[in-house]
Amino acid sequence: MDANRGQGGIQLLLAAEQEAQHIVNAARNAKMARLKQAKEEAEKEIAEFRAQMERDFQKKVAESSGDSGANVKRLEGETETKINHLKSEAERISPEVAQMLVKYVTTVKN
Repeated sequence: MDANRGQGGIQLLLAAEQEAQHIVNAARNAKMARLKQAKEEAEKEIAEFRAQMERDFQKKVAESSGDSGANVKRLEGETETKINHLKSEAERISPEVAQMLVKYVTTVKN
């Protein structure tokens, strides 16, 4: 009877060891699945964050180039106004300058 009892104990230990091995394998597989899921979630969050940052960047670029376009138009307008002012002033004093030049050229000094 002792032999049967010893044989039964060994069988019981082997069965317990196999069951423990199955539990460990199941836990390992669950852990690996959870790690894979966490990695996928993190990659998704990173992609969303990157897309948001890219949209913000493009928005700022568009705003700053829009401002420079407005500045260019403003400067062109100011330049055109100044050019027109100089032309009108030149036309206004042109006869006086011509008369002054004629006077100096025709006046003889000893």
